[in-house]
Amino acid sequence: MQKKLQLDNKKIKDEILDLKKSILNLKFQKFSGQLEKTSQIKISRKQIARLKTKLSLEKGDK
Repeated sequence: MQKKLQLDNKKIKDEILDLKKSILNLKFQKFSGQLEKTSQIKISRKQIARLKTKLSLEKGDK
């Protein structure tokens, strides 16, 4: 069970990292005028918050 939990945590951390990279790219696009849907930044930030919350609940932190 502990091994499975560690794998899930690893997947969550990897997804958070991917989303952070995505936000960085979206910000560059926004400042260069190429980004049409600026709401994507907000959506990605909310997804990161959800994943971090899930991660902390599984750890038992409050």
